[in-house]
Amino acid sequence: MIQVAFFDYTDSPYVIRNDFGLRHREYWEHLASPGSWWTGEQRIAIAQESRNARNCDFCRERKQALSPYTMKGTHDQAGTLSEVAVDAVHRVVTDQDRITQSYVDDLAQNGVSDAAYVELVGVIVAVLSIDEFHRALGLPLEDLPNAIPGEPDRYRPTQAVKDIGFVPTLPRDGATGNEADLWSNGGTANVLRALTLVPDALRHWRALARVQYLSLEGMANFGKAADRSINRMQMELVAGRVSAINQCFY
Repeated sequence: MIQVAFFDYTDSPYVIRNDFGLRHREYWEHLASPGSWWTGEQRIAIAQESRNARNCDFCRERKQALSPYTMKGTHDQAGTLSEVAVDAVHRVVTDQDRITQSYVDDLAQNGVSDAAYVELVGVIVAVLSIDEFHRALGLPLEDLPNAIPGEPDRYRPTQAVKDIGFVPTLPRDGATGNEADLWSNGGTANVLRALTLVPDALRHWRALARVQYLSLEGMANFGKAADRSINRMQMELVAGRVSAINQCFY
């Protein structure tokens, strides 16, 4: 395991709990390692493209188009991923509400399988979570880690089914065997099931959510957790407002 240094949150004008630095470091270490369908180098490239997409001229032009599938152009990119993968990253970051089943199916025909797409989305979600935390506090983004050599394990849970979205997911009773830790007693939700074609993507998203929002167990607490500065109602007010601004209609 590589060692990634803590980001120095003491430079922030706000008091930040120590577990933020720990969980962020753990995620960067995970990102640098080979995943299920991408190498460590490719996963870091996906993270970099998630940052590039915010300033991509072609993405801005496509966002204004009546249909995002009629425009042709070139993304501002680092150049280490295939054009298909780069386009997928940029769409997820800048135009996710217009991704269709046909688009995801076409990805699979062009070298990005449904499971590889899920892992790509998992990387984007995690990196954006950390990056937006930094932007919100006026802190510089963390440097991306160096890749660890190795090949993906190509693990795919056999109990995944196609029933709720564009990609297969674990059913509510599917947290068994190697996936027994993902949730318990059938206590899950579609938002949790979304990444389960790549179980490690959900595990690391949960670890980040535990510090930046709430743990699964903490969801049942509608008051104020001892380690939080604001109560649940205040948290949900902020979350709802941010979701509305980001056009997240889940």
